[in-house]
Amino acid sequence: MYQKLVSRNPDLGRLADKGYAIAFDSNCLIVRDIPYLDQTGSLAWGSLVAKLVFIDRERVEQDDHQVYFAGSPPHGLDGQAIRNLGGGPATIQLSASCSDIVVERSFSNKPRIAGRFADFFDKIESYVAIIAGPAIEKYAANPFTFRACETVAEHPVFKFQDTLTSRAQISDLTAKLENDIVAIIGLGGTGGHLLDGLVKTPVREIRGFDGDRFHVHTSFRSPGRLDERELGQFKADVYRERYAHFRHGLTLKPIYIDETSRAELEEVTFAFVCVDKGSARAAIFALLAKLGIPFIDVGMGLRRKDDGLAGMLRVTHYPADEALAMMRLGLAELSDGPGDLYRNNIQIGELNAINAALALVRYKQVRGFYREDAAYKHLLFAINDLSSVGETDFDAHAA
Repeated sequence: MYQKLVSRNPDLGRLADKGYAIAFDSNCLIVRDIPYLDQTGSLAWGSLVAKLVFIDRERVEQDDHQVYFAGSPPHGLDGQAIRNLGGGPATIQLSASCSDIVVERSFSNKPRIAGRFADFFDKIESYVAIIAGPAIEKYAANPFTFRACETVAEHPVFKFQDTLTSRAQISDLTAKLENDIVAIIGLGGTGGHLLDGLVKTPVREIRGFDGDRFHVHTSFRSPGRLDERELGQFKADVYRERYAHFRHGLTLKPIYIDETSRAELEEVTFAFVCVDKGSARAAIFALLAKLGIPFIDVGMGLRRKDDGLAGMLRVTHYPADEALAMMRLGLAELSDGPGDLYRNNIQIGELNAINAALALVRYKQVRGFYREDAAYKHLLFAINDLSSVGETDFDAHAA
């Protein structure tokens, strides 16, 4: 990747050719071996860091005119801190391969005439002149060491650079999801939206299961395009084709999960249940509880009133050690009533999306990505007034 970035981006190539010690990590350009004067006037060495914005797999552009610096405040020959650097205290999350670089501050020195740097070469040259100039003059220090790191820290799951995570500086939080193998059982409206959100997380593997086929009505409550060639195919095959370009570790099978599906869930660490038939849900719940897999079950109950649709969305988290007790509470339908054959199962795309989003947020809370002030095991969201209510503890009920 180092060679591709340098060869496809002339400005990065010029930096390498001139001898800057460049590397790439966490969607950032790293320039090591930058000499500067510390507050005592002694020679010190720091590193510049600039964010990369990926245009495609190999071409990049600048984020803005700012850079980040690993080092103490640089000083001039007069012993004073260099003026007009702007910025302030800041950090950048880099990978373990760049553990020698600890970013402590940002600099913001915009070109006066142009208002922005022409490219990365222009930016780095400008900041090096300001920061390293005094050290070069006093000690004849040389920033052109031709030292380069030949590897780029990439996430093994994604086929493109995850620039969203690096721009938001949340790499440490997304890392909490990396070891999970997640199953989505049911790829209908809510399951399809869940899959769409989950493929963009760094979970190690996603396994999806659904034996149904993709029809016109399915597309009206599913994310993404409608391609006529997809109609009549298995949902699992349709979604596999859609997301195969995005990530590795995606296995979608056109099968139903029941009490005999133990092998399909081997090594799964978390599951989402997105089915609308009580008896199927009961079999899946029993298997997940037996295997000790925590899971979230989603549900939707809509009724038509004279003045429009009303109803509830449900997200229920079953921790592995409480699943059996919670199943006995009847929080989700686990049987098929006599009228189920004729039941009008209304589902609407935006409600499927909300249900999926609530489930995904709850999962990320469990894993520590989102803050969790109330560990809801059972959450209801009312359509008519957009209110929610949740329960965190069922011990008294279960007793």
